[in-house]
Amino acid sequence: MKIKLYEIPISDVVKNYRDNAEDGVVGYAGKLNIRPAFQREFIYKDKQRDAVLNTIQKEFPLNVMYWVRNSDDSFELLDGQQRTISICQYVVENKYSLSSKYFSNLTDDEQQQILDYKLMIYFCEGTDREKLEWFNIVNIAGEKLTPQELRNAIYTGEWLTDAKKYFSKTGCPAYAIASNYMKGTSIRQDYLETAISWIAAKEDKNIEDYMAEHQHEPADIRAG
Repeated sequence: MKIKLYEIPISDVVKNYRDNAEDGVVGYAGKLNIRPAFQREFIYKDKQRDAVLNTIQKEFPLNVMYWVRNSDDSFELLDGQQRTISICQYVVENKYSLSSKYFSNLTDDEQQQILDYKLMIYFCEGTDREKLEWFNIVNIAGEKLTPQELRNAIYTGEWLTDAKKYFSKTGCPAYAIASNYMKGTSIRQDYLETAISWIAAKEDKNIEDYMAEHQHEPADIRAG
């Protein structure tokens, strides 16, 4: 497992930021998948979101984030999604104010101070099994990832993305059918975890082995 710490300015992270609802959220000049399609939605409350920006404005250290480097030199954001989206919504989308000031209301110097602030980000590379073991050990300050959210980050693929449409979104079909019978929430991956565990059990496998084996299969095969 290869893990290296980088300091990346906010100006680089927010470059070409795009939140396209069901198509996912990207940044870092299109190279960072901040929220894969139908993964966890934005769940920070106003107080948490404001605390991120207050920390940056005061130039205090923000907790480290973790990005997974892919073979094509793109990245998946494993830990830090909520903080990253909070920053991008303020800086790029001008979506909320802080102390009655939107980003557009700040002076040039105040804006530049935020853009120059360096985020501490670990780039992680390794086998799927190594990455899963590492992230389970770290797991992880802030909005703690559930076991299935960790698996989703490691074993991402076409059929998994398609499955999230039905099991991992607020008001998804699985919620409509099973909400009276199941505990947990769809956006924290409880419904998806249950469904995959049932399917994996039919092949006498645990969830990790099942997802690893079928990771790169097309959506139509796993849907059957």
